[in-house]
Order: sequence, then structure tokens, then C-alpha cells
Amino acid sequence: MFTKLLIANRGEIAVRILRACRDLGIRSVAVFSDADRAALHVRLAEEAYSLGAAPPRESYLRIDKLIEVAQRSGCDALHPGYGFLSENPALPRACADAGIIFVGPTAAAMEQLGAKTAARQLAHRAGVPMVPGVRDALESLADAERVAREIGYPILLKAVAGGGGKGMRVVTAAPDLPGAWRDAASEALNAFGDGRLYMEGYLAAPRHIEVQIFADNHGHAVYLGERECSVQRRHQKVIEEAPSAFVTPSLRERMGEAAVRLARAASYTNAGTVEFLVDAERNFYFLEVNTRLQVEHPVTEAVTGIDLVALQLRVAAGEPLPFAQEDVAARGHAIECRIYAEDPANNFFPSPGRIAYWRAPEGPGIRLDEGVYQGWTVPGDYDPLLSKLIAWGGDRTEALARLRRALDEFAAAGIKTNLGLFREILIHPDFLRGEVHTRWLDERLDSLCVAAAALESRPENVPSANSLADSLANSDGAARNLQRPPSPILPDSSASIIDAAAIAAALWHHLHTSTPRDAAAPPAASRWKLEGRREQHGHAPGSDV
Repeated sequence: MFTKLLIANRGEIAVRILRACRDLGIRSVAVFSDADRAALHVRLAEEAYSLGAAPPRESYLRIDKLIEVAQRSGCDALHPGYGFLSENPALPRACADAGIIFVGPTAAAMEQLGAKTAARQLAHRAGVPMVPGVRDALESLADAERVAREIGYPILLKAVAGGGGKGMRVVTAAPDLPGAWRDAASEALNAFGDGRLYMEGYLAAPRHIEVQIFADNHGHAVYLGERECSVQRRHQKVIEEAPSAFVTPSLRERMGEAAVRLARAASYTNAGTVEFLVDAERNFYFLEVNTRLQVEHPVTEAVTGIDLVALQLRVAAGEPLPFAQEDVAARGHAIECRIYAEDPANNFFPSPGRIAYWRAPEGPGIRLDEGVYQGWTVPGDYDPLLSKLIAWGGDRTEALARLRRALDEFAAAGIKTNLGLFREILIHPDFLRGEVHTRWLDERLDSLCVAAAALESRPENVPSANSLADSLANSDGAARNLQRPPSPILPDSSASIIDAAAIAAALWHHLHTSTPRDAAAPPAASRWKLEGRREQHGHAPGSDV
């Protein structure tokens, strides 16, 4: 096993990897940009090194800086997390040149499957069903126009190096293609450094089902069930669950076998995800492969009981998979919500800023993967993902009930979040019946956002909350909004809540403005006592709140 690992990422995934390292007795090394100097992953790591300025191209996307830090700190392995360089074959190649083990597939496997067009070519040779389209990058707009006429509209433009919905555009008619081509290529170039596009036919209302695969260096490969990822906003996943309420045992087996067949064809190792589109008749079509750990991996962990990050580390260290396909079994149901610092009422505009208050939910079946804390300032330079809320239950009904309860307990002040939107989605009849598809949320987004905003602004719920937020705002200008539903914890009386908010504001003001009464006053308490008291009152170590 490794002795020291460099975590080449930030936020909640860096914290997740760090905790797996600690479980396995591996020392962790964090990296950070100027904007992340006080981030949670930096505070928790044994060592942390600066990468420079906040823009990703000057920090987290600098392979040379990552390798230099890994060598300087004595790391023998590197985990890329997801996003940033996680699917760039240049990183595992640089690691190999430096004698550092890359926790993931080889550069060759990544090139075969990570590039969307190469993956389509390999899937075709492996006999995996595919949506009609091209298997190579399009050369030009004229080339795209020709292929679109052959396939027939609507079509979907996709980035060759894409992921996360970036560099994707749905085109319903020929006059819209030039603008979509320009916008998709520009977005792909900015996000991935590669503006190449390819094209496939656009299915009207498919489900997005992905299969988690795992392969070791000894020829063993398995699939760990599927995840339903159909609730999306502009091709970006919002809610994921395992297993899918739509997938039958027969379909699960056929999709799993196809995913493993593709992995074997690429000599794939470590964790990966094969994504499919599934139509109403349960026909499935290959979509793409993510050659990395997925954001939604916790729902698979919840139902299989397998720590995927720890397994990644063990496999990268040369250990064989500790189980065979017949040993994999799912138990219960898990659902994940991605909590973002964004404003659904303002076209999901990012909401960076200082987190004036943060109350995480707890209780049976609840897990929160987070990379933030109260008092931290969310930077505006990166994806605004704050945390992932996961609920597990014996069945889908229990998982939903626990997730709704957890959302009701979740509270954040100082930034906008999408918590209210999730509360509305989870009570929608279509979602409760599991009758969703990839365009379902986009088609209902406006009405759901209006309902969420109305819930947040109900007089019996918000004024007392806003009183606290306003008090904090008057003190330091940081808090702008308090996201909180009707609380089963707080008193029913509005007066009682207002009083509590006033007391909290007064205490905050006192702690931040009081000075020693005179020079003869007793010496200040030691720093460790102050930090201990702040932690007892729910404040992050070293925070100003």
C-alpha cells in the first residue's frame, strides 16, 4: 500500500479521498489555490501546498505543478478525483514518467474510452448498442451540417473531451446549427482545452442509466449495479439514485455485461462508469465512458456496502478485487442530491460568498459529503458544488422519506442554495412514481422554481429566519439569505424565533466588537480553549463566526 498520496483536487471530493486515506493509514497531501487557502480539505490534510493563483489554468490544471509538489512531498501515488485533470491522459503519463502511481486507468485506456469518439469506435467493435451518429470528431461546420442531414434532426452536439454537460447543444433545426456549433466548441475549449465536437441523434425522452464498473490489474472486471441519473438540468445531473426504479433484473444484467465487455476491450483498470440512454421499451444505447470516479459514487457505496475510494487505492496498489461478480448484491435504495451555491430563482446564477450559517442534517440513513464549513467563503472561481446529501433506506419509499426529512433540517445562510428546489422535486408525483427522463426537469423547472421560492417566502417561515440573516448582514455584510424550511426543531411561535434570532445576532456582535475593559483585566483565555468553545457552539475551528 502507498505511504503518501497527493490529492490533485479540491472541495468535497478531496475531503472524501482524504478520509479514505486516513482509514487505510495513508498520509495525505493536499494542494490549493489562493482562493482555497482556508478550504476544508486543506485544514484536514497532513500536508498542504500552494499551486498559485485562483484560476484553474494557473493552479489545478497545471500538471507540472502537481508533479513537482508530489515529488517534493515524497508522494508515491496521486488521486485525481473528478473534474479538472481526472480524464486527461497527460496526467497519468506524467505520473508514470515521474515514478508516481496514478489512481485510475492507464493513459492508453483513458485515450480509448475517455475521448468520446474513440469510445464510440471501441463500443462499436465490442458490439455494444449505440445511438446513430458519427464515431469521429467533426472536421468543420460544413461537415456537421452534412451529418445532421443524414441523421435527421433533432441532433446533439457533444464535446470530444466533454463531461458534466459542458460543450453540449441540442439542435432541433438546421438554421440553429451554426450558433450551436460555435457555442459548444467555445465552451468545450474553455472547459477542457479541446474544442472538438462530434454528433449523435437526439432521443426525445430517454432515461440516463449508468453502470459502475471496476477492474483490477489481474484480469478481473465486475459491474456494481446501475444508477438512475435522469433528473438533469441542461445535461447536468442533479439527483441520482441506486438502483433505478425502471431497470429490470434482465436489463441490469445485459447492461452490466455490455459495460464489462467494453472495459475488457480497452484493458481498463480501476473505477469507471459506462453510461447508457434507455428508451421507453427498455432498449439501451451506449452514451460514453467516464474514466474516473463519479460524483454520484456514494449511492453505489450505500447499496453495495463497498468503499469505492478505498477500493480504488487498493487496486492501484496492485491488489486484486476482493470479490467476484456473483458476490455483488444490492441492499435497499439510496438517493443523492447535489447541493450547490446557486440561485434557482435567478437562472441558477452562482452564489459565492461567506457561509454565515451552516447546519447539516443528521439521523438514520443520512450521509453528507461536504467540503465547506460555517465561516468559509465560497469562491466564485470553480464549480459551486458545496456538498452531496445522500439518504439510504430499506426501499425507495423509506429513502425518499429520509431525504425529505434531511432537507427539512438542512439550513444555510449567507449564500443562495438549491435546497428549496429539491424539496419541490421530491414531492412531485412524477418523481414519486419514478416516471422521469433526461428532459423532465428542464420541462418543469420554471414551475418548480416558482413553488420553491413561494415556500421560502411564506410569512410563517421566513421573516424570523431573515431577521437573523439581516442582523448578521448589518454586522459584517456577509449574510444575504437564509435557506430554511419550516423547522420541526424551532418553536412554533414567531415571537420566540425572532427573540432567538435577536439573541444570536447580539451575541455575534458582542463577540466581534468587545475589547478588554482595562489593562489590569485578567489575561485572555488560551487559544485552544477559545477554539474548543467555538466548536462546542457549532463554529468551525479558526472561524470568525
